[in-house]
Amino acid sequence: MNLILQGLEVNNSDLRSVAKLAHADGIERITGQAFRLTNATYSNDIPEYCLHSELDFAFVKPEQKLSDIKLIVMDMDSTLLAIESIDEIADMQNFRPEVSAITLQTMRGEISFEESLTRRTWLLRGLHQDALQKVYDERVRLSPGAEKMLQQAKRCGIKTMVLSGGFTFFTERIKEKLGLDFAAANVLEIENNKLTGKVVGEIIGREGKAQVLKQVRDNLGLKREQIIAIGDGANDLGMMAESGISIAYHAKPIVQQHATYSINYVGLDGVINLFA
Repeated sequence: MNLILQGLEVNNSDLRSVAKLAHADGIERITGQAFRLTNATYSNDIPEYCLHSELDFAFVKPEQKLSDIKLIVMDMDSTLLAIESIDEIADMQNFRPEVSAITLQTMRGEISFEESLTRRTWLLRGLHQDALQKVYDERVRLSPGAEKMLQQAKRCGIKTMVLSGGFTFFTERIKEKLGLDFAAANVLEIENNKLTGKVVGEIIGREGKAQVLKQVRDNLGLKREQIIAIGDGANDLGMMAESGISIAYHAKPIVQQHATYSINYVGLDGVINLFA
């Protein structure tokens, strides 16, 4: 196995120490923040060392290449984007604490996503739809490394998709801006230019995400192992389970427990470094 080490700062001493723990026979530079330790063996001491040194680590089969992947599906809020869009809407209207508290419960898996979205959306009732555009224009930020990851995916002919429990108002704009192939999210009900506090149709939550991904996968004629899913919250576990490779990105513990790999320190470009 290859052991991929990544960090915002990777010291030579850390590389040598981890290589010794893993009985690796070589160290190769991928980027300034990513290194490959070849012919490495797992040791129980590696996770603790990397945690202390703020390093991401992943044991990857040498034959696994990015070119084997045909679809990368990403959650939107706190994954592809460095924000929680509904929290930013609430912040502009001065009731962020109420919405953020519900969001946190959801990400921890304490309440269902469907209940969470229903409660949070109801708090937005009466809001003029122009507020959504204001949030998009002033608050939306991509996660570090997102554009680099997507550029590399396109060079490899990989299709990309944002699959969100958030709202289509944001996913459709992000899809167009970044040139993504697919997007799916929940639809806000709007009457007389104001939010009613309700969602149109069935809520896309944990199971909904899994179903949408399976539909896209089948339409493209892909196998599970040709898909990478990236997420951070409990509602991403469904789509992650439907993918050959799942990546917990700066994620809650429950997501890291079920993911193939975890990225806690570097940006989304860390995904492509795993298979360089």
